[in-house]
Amino acid sequence: MKIRKAVFPVAGLGTRVLPATKAMPKEMLTIVDKPLIQYVVDEAKEAGIEHFIFVTGRNKGVIEDHFDRMFELDATLAARGKKAEQDILARDQPEAGAMSFTRQQAPHGLGHAVWCARDIVGNEPFAVVLPDELVLNTPGCLAQMIEAANHLGDKSNLIAVEEVPGHLTHQYGICGVGERHPTGSMFTVEGMVEKPPKGTAPSNFSITGRYILQPEIFKILETQDRGSGGEIQLTDAMIGLAEMQEFYAVEFAANGMIAARRPASCAPTSPSAWRGRTCATACARTCRNI
Repeated sequence: MKIRKAVFPVAGLGTRVLPATKAMPKEMLTIVDKPLIQYVVDEAKEAGIEHFIFVTGRNKGVIEDHFDRMFELDATLAARGKKAEQDILARDQPEAGAMSFTRQQAPHGLGHAVWCARDIVGNEPFAVVLPDELVLNTPGCLAQMIEAANHLGDKSNLIAVEEVPGHLTHQYGICGVGERHPTGSMFTVEGMVEKPPKGTAPSNFSITGRYILQPEIFKILETQDRGSGGEIQLTDAMIGLAEMQEFYAVEFAANGMIAARRPASCAPTSPSAWRGRTCATACARTCRNI
Protein backbone atom coordinates (compact mmCIF):
# COMPACT_ATOMS: atom_id res chain seq x y z
CA MET A 1 0.00 0.00 0.00
CA LYS A 2 1.62 3.23 -1.19
CA ILE A 3 0.80 6.35 0.86
CA ARG A 4 1.79 9.50 -1.03
CA LYS A 5 -0.53 12.15 0.41
CA ALA A 6 -1.23 13.44 3.90
CA VAL A 7 -4.05 15.72 5.03
CA PHE A 8 -3.39 18.24 7.81
CA PRO A 9 -6.62 19.70 9.28
CA VAL A 10 -5.57 23.16 10.51
CA ALA A 11 -8.82 25.15 10.35
CA GLY A 12 -9.65 24.99 14.07
CA LEU A 13 -10.00 28.18 16.07
CA GLY A 14 -7.84 26.97 18.96
CA THR A 15 -10.34 28.16 21.56
CA ARG A 16 -8.96 25.85 24.24
CA VAL A 17 -5.64 27.69 24.27
CA LEU A 18 -6.85 31.29 24.25
CA PRO A 19 -5.48 33.93 24.52
CA ALA A 20 -2.37 32.44 22.86
CA THR A 21 -4.34 31.78 19.67
CA LYS A 22 -6.27 35.04 19.47
CA ALA A 23 -3.97 36.47 16.78
CA MET A 24 -1.85 33.44 15.88
CA PRO A 25 -2.91 29.97 14.69
CA LYS A 26 -2.44 27.19 17.20
CA GLU A 27 -0.35 25.35 14.62
CA MET A 28 2.21 28.18 14.62
CA LEU A 29 2.86 28.04 18.36
CA THR A 30 6.58 27.55 18.84
CA ILE A 31 8.13 24.54 20.53
CA VAL A 32 11.85 25.23 21.03
CA ASP A 33 12.85 26.79 17.68
CA LYS A 34 10.15 25.60 15.26
CA PRO A 35 6.39 26.03 14.97
CA LEU A 36 4.32 22.98 15.75
CA ILE A 37 3.22 22.54 12.12
CA GLN A 38 6.85 22.15 11.04
CA TYR A 39 7.34 19.21 13.40
CA VAL A 40 4.41 17.25 11.96
CA VAL A 41 5.38 18.08 8.37
CA ASP A 42 8.87 16.79 9.13
CA GLU A 43 7.30 13.62 10.54
CA ALA A 44 5.37 13.16 7.31
CA LYS A 45 8.46 13.79 5.19
CA GLU A 46 10.36 11.14 7.12
CA ALA A 47 7.51 8.71 6.39
CA GLY A 48 7.85 9.28 2.64
CA ILE A 49 4.87 11.59 2.11
CA GLU A 50 5.15 13.45 -1.21
CA HIS A 51 2.09 15.73 -1.19
CA PHE A 52 1.04 17.78 1.85
CA ILE A 53 -2.60 18.93 1.93
CA PHE A 54 -3.64 21.62 4.42
CA VAL A 55 -7.30 22.25 5.22
CA THR A 56 -7.25 25.80 6.52
CA GLY A 57 -9.70 28.45 7.67
CA ARG A 58 -9.84 32.20 8.06
CA ASN A 59 -6.78 33.84 9.65
CA LYS A 60 -4.58 30.83 8.84
CA GLY A 61 -2.68 32.42 5.94
CA VAL A 62 0.51 32.56 8.01
CA ILE A 63 0.76 28.76 7.72
CA GLU A 64 0.97 29.05 3.95
CA ASP A 65 3.47 31.90 4.30
CA HIS A 66 5.64 29.76 6.57
CA PHE A 67 6.17 27.22 3.80
CA ASP A 68 6.75 29.86 1.12
CA ARG A 69 10.01 31.58 0.22
CA MET A 70 10.61 35.06 1.63
CA PHE A 71 12.98 36.67 -0.84
CA GLU A 72 13.59 39.75 1.32
CA LEU A 73 14.73 37.53 4.19
CA ASP A 74 16.91 35.41 1.90
CA ALA A 75 18.58 38.50 0.49
CA THR A 76 19.16 40.02 3.94
CA LEU A 77 20.71 36.81 5.29
CA ALA A 78 22.96 36.53 2.24
CA ALA A 79 24.07 40.15 2.54
CA ARG A 80 24.96 39.63 6.21
CA GLY A 81 26.80 36.36 5.62
CA LYS A 82 24.38 34.31 7.75
CA LYS A 83 24.86 31.03 5.91
CA ALA A 84 23.78 28.83 8.84
CA GLU A 85 20.39 30.54 8.95
CA GLN A 86 20.08 30.28 5.16
CA ASP A 87 20.76 26.56 5.35
CA ILE A 88 18.01 26.12 7.96
CA LEU A 89 15.47 27.86 5.73
CA ALA A 90 16.58 25.85 2.69
CA ARG A 91 16.26 22.60 4.65
CA ASP A 92 12.62 23.28 5.51
CA GLN A 93 11.63 24.64 2.09
CA PRO A 94 9.19 22.26 0.34
CA GLU A 95 9.55 21.41 -3.32
CA ALA A 96 7.45 23.41 -5.76
CA GLY A 97 3.96 21.93 -6.03
CA ALA A 98 4.37 19.64 -3.02
CA MET A 99 1.83 21.54 -0.91
CA SER A 100 -1.86 22.27 -1.48
CA PHE A 101 -4.22 24.44 0.56
CA THR A 102 -8.01 24.34 0.67
CA ARG A 103 -10.59 26.02 2.91
CA GLN A 104 -13.06 24.70 5.44
CA GLN A 105 -15.45 27.64 5.49
CA ALA A 106 -17.19 26.77 8.77
CA PRO A 107 -16.20 24.74 11.87
CA HIS A 108 -18.21 21.58 11.19
CA GLY A 109 -15.77 19.11 12.75
CA LEU A 110 -12.80 16.94 11.88
CA GLY A 111 -14.76 14.68 9.56
CA HIS A 112 -15.92 17.67 7.52
CA ALA A 113 -12.36 19.03 7.38
CA VAL A 114 -11.08 15.75 5.94
CA TRP A 115 -13.95 15.70 3.43
CA CYS A 116 -12.88 19.15 2.21
CA ALA A 117 -9.67 17.55 0.88
CA ARG A 118 -11.48 14.93 -1.23
CA ASP A 119 -10.69 16.34 -4.67
CA ILE A 120 -7.01 16.86 -3.88
CA VAL A 121 -6.60 13.39 -2.39
CA GLY A 122 -8.42 11.65 -5.25
CA ASN A 123 -8.91 7.90 -5.40
CA GLU A 124 -5.97 6.64 -3.36
CA PRO A 125 -5.23 5.80 0.29
CA PHE A 126 -3.99 8.73 2.32
CA ALA A 127 -2.82 9.75 5.78
CA VAL A 128 -4.46 12.19 8.17
CA VAL A 129 -2.14 13.95 10.63
CA LEU A 130 -3.50 16.14 13.43
CA PRO A 131 -0.96 18.89 14.11
CA ASP A 132 -1.93 19.37 17.77
CA GLU A 133 -0.59 15.87 18.62
CA LEU A 134 3.21 15.87 18.54
CA VAL A 135 4.78 12.42 18.85
CA LEU A 136 8.51 12.40 19.58
CA ASN A 137 10.25 9.31 18.34
CA THR A 138 12.63 8.00 15.70
CA PRO A 139 11.18 6.61 13.50
CA GLY A 140 8.14 8.86 13.78
CA CYS A 141 4.60 7.70 14.38
CA LEU A 142 3.52 7.98 10.74
CA ALA A 143 6.61 6.10 9.52
CA GLN A 144 5.77 3.32 11.96
CA MET A 145 2.21 3.22 10.65
CA ILE A 146 3.25 3.05 7.00
CA GLU A 147 5.66 0.24 7.81
CA ALA A 148 2.83 -1.60 9.58
CA ALA A 149 0.49 -0.98 6.64
CA ASN A 150 2.91 -2.84 4.38
CA HIS A 151 1.81 -6.03 6.19
CA LEU A 152 -1.89 -5.40 5.45
CA GLY A 153 -4.14 -5.73 2.44
CA ASP A 154 -4.49 -2.93 -0.09
CA LYS A 155 -7.97 -1.98 1.17
CA SER A 156 -7.09 -1.87 4.87
CA ASN A 157 -7.35 1.12 7.19
CA LEU A 158 -5.07 1.84 10.12
CA ILE A 159 -5.27 4.06 13.19
CA ALA A 160 -2.61 4.86 15.78
CA VAL A 161 -3.61 4.11 19.36
CA GLU A 162 -2.18 4.50 22.83
CA GLU A 163 -3.36 3.37 26.23
CA VAL A 164 -4.89 6.01 28.50
CA PRO A 165 -6.03 5.76 32.13
CA GLY A 166 -9.47 4.19 32.43
CA HIS A 167 -10.96 7.20 34.19
CA LEU A 168 -10.07 9.43 31.21
CA THR A 169 -11.53 7.36 28.37
CA HIS A 170 -14.57 9.65 28.15
CA GLN A 171 -12.26 12.37 26.80
CA TYR A 172 -11.11 10.42 23.72
CA GLY A 173 -12.19 8.41 20.74
CA ILE A 174 -11.85 4.78 21.89
CA CYS A 175 -11.57 1.55 19.89
CA GLY A 176 -12.37 -2.03 20.86
CA VAL A 177 -9.61 -4.65 20.76
CA GLY A 178 -9.98 -7.61 18.41
CA GLU A 179 -7.60 -10.30 17.20
CA ARG A 180 -3.88 -9.62 17.35
CA HIS A 181 -1.99 -9.40 14.05
CA PRO A 182 1.08 -11.68 13.69
CA THR A 183 3.36 -8.63 13.71
CA GLY A 184 2.48 -8.11 17.38
CA SER A 185 2.01 -4.33 17.42
CA MET A 186 -1.33 -4.40 15.56
CA PHE A 187 -4.81 -5.69 16.30
CA THR A 188 -8.14 -5.63 14.50
CA VAL A 189 -10.50 -2.90 15.61
CA GLU A 190 -13.74 -4.14 17.14
CA GLY A 191 -15.85 -1.04 17.10
CA MET A 192 -15.11 2.63 17.78
CA VAL A 193 -16.87 5.24 19.85
CA GLU A 194 -16.27 8.97 20.16
CA LYS A 195 -15.94 10.11 23.81
CA PRO A 196 -17.96 7.33 25.44
CA PRO A 197 -19.75 8.07 28.73
CA LYS A 198 -17.73 7.20 31.81
CA GLY A 199 -17.63 3.48 32.49
CA THR A 200 -18.81 2.42 29.02
CA ALA A 201 -15.58 2.42 26.97
CA PRO A 202 -14.81 -0.87 25.17
CA SER A 203 -11.11 -0.54 26.10
CA ASN A 204 -8.61 2.06 27.21
CA PHE A 205 -6.98 2.38 23.77
CA SER A 206 -7.48 5.94 22.56
CA ILE A 207 -7.36 6.92 18.92
CA THR A 208 -4.42 9.28 18.49
CA GLY A 209 -4.19 11.90 15.75
CA ARG A 210 -2.70 9.69 13.04
CA TYR A 211 -4.76 7.74 10.48
CA ILE A 212 -4.28 5.86 7.21
CA LEU A 213 -7.60 5.74 5.38
CA GLN A 214 -9.03 4.51 2.12
CA PRO A 215 -10.70 7.04 -0.24
CA GLU A 216 -14.12 5.41 0.27
CA ILE A 217 -14.29 7.42 3.51
CA PHE A 218 -15.23 10.50 1.46
CA LYS A 219 -18.53 9.04 0.25
CA ILE A 220 -19.47 8.28 3.85
CA LEU A 221 -18.48 11.75 5.06
CA GLU A 222 -20.56 13.33 2.31
CA THR A 223 -23.78 12.24 4.05
CA GLN A 224 -22.48 11.77 7.59
CA ASP A 225 -24.85 12.99 10.31
CA ARG A 226 -23.58 15.26 13.04
CA GLY A 227 -22.39 13.42 16.11
CA SER A 228 -20.63 14.33 19.36
CA GLY A 229 -20.55 18.08 19.96
CA GLY A 230 -22.89 18.67 17.01
CA GLU A 231 -20.00 18.15 14.59
CA ILE A 232 -19.31 15.75 11.73
CA GLN A 233 -16.99 13.28 13.46
CA LEU A 234 -14.30 11.35 11.61
CA THR A 235 -14.71 8.49 14.10
CA ASP A 236 -18.37 8.06 13.11
CA ALA A 237 -17.40 7.83 9.43
CA MET A 238 -14.70 5.28 10.24
CA ILE A 239 -17.31 3.16 12.01
CA GLY A 240 -19.27 3.09 8.75
CA LEU A 241 -16.15 2.31 6.70
CA ALA A 242 -15.28 -0.55 9.07
CA GLU A 243 -18.48 -2.30 7.98
CA MET A 244 -17.03 -2.59 4.46
CA GLN A 245 -13.27 -2.74 4.95
CA GLU A 246 -10.72 -4.04 7.44
CA PHE A 247 -9.69 -1.71 10.25
CA TYR A 248 -6.54 -2.17 12.29
CA ALA A 249 -4.93 -0.31 15.16
CA VAL A 250 -1.19 -0.04 15.75
CA GLU A 251 0.43 0.64 19.11
CA PHE A 252 3.22 3.04 18.22
CA ALA A 253 6.50 3.61 20.00
CA ALA A 254 7.01 7.09 21.46
CA ASN A 255 9.65 8.67 23.64
CA GLY A 256 7.16 11.38 24.48
CA MET A 257 4.05 13.23 23.34
CA ILE A 258 2.92 16.83 23.48
CA ALA A 259 -0.77 17.69 23.27
CA ALA A 260 -0.41 21.22 21.95
CA ARG A 261 -4.01 22.08 22.80
CA ARG A 262 -2.61 22.76 26.32
CA PRO A 263 0.70 24.57 25.63
CA ALA A 264 0.98 26.04 29.11
CA SER A 265 1.43 22.54 30.52
CA CYS A 266 4.16 21.74 27.99
CA ALA A 267 6.87 23.84 29.58
CA PRO A 268 9.90 22.05 31.09
CA THR A 269 10.01 22.25 34.86
CA SER A 270 13.74 22.99 34.93
CA PRO A 271 15.10 26.24 33.46
CA SER A 272 18.17 24.35 32.23
CA ALA A 273 15.92 22.24 30.06
CA TRP A 274 15.45 25.22 27.74
CA ARG A 275 19.11 25.13 26.73
CA GLY A 276 19.98 23.42 23.46
CA ARG A 277 17.92 21.32 21.07
CA THR A 278 17.01 18.72 23.69
CA CYS A 279 14.21 20.97 24.92
CA ALA A 280 11.53 19.19 22.88
CA THR A 281 12.40 15.92 24.59
CA ALA A 282 12.29 17.66 27.97
CA CYS A 283 8.85 19.06 27.12
CA ALA A 284 7.61 15.63 26.15
CA ARG A 285 8.83 14.00 29.33
CA THR A 286 7.15 16.72 31.36
CA CYS A 287 3.71 16.42 29.72
CA ARG A 288 3.66 12.76 28.64
CA ASN A 289 0.40 12.05 30.46
CA ILE A 290 -1.55 15.28 30.01
